[in-house]
Amino acid sequence: MQAASPSSLNPAGAGGLLLAVLVACIGAGLAVGWAAGSAGIGALVGSLAGILGGIFAVYRRYRGAF
Repeated sequence: MQAASPSSLNPAGAGGLLLAVLVACIGAGLAVGWAAGSAGIGALVGSLAGILGGIFAVYRRYRGAF
């Protein structure tokens, strides 16, 4: 019995990575926005960056599986 190759697509792992990057970017945007005086706008900018960053992170991690 062989182990799965590291580049095989794991949907739960991809979703977890996407969520982790999204939450991290929202947190960073919230902190920067709070320091600048507008936490809501910071969280919004962080969420936009997190969506793009999450897609990029999943693509980089699982690019061999596509």
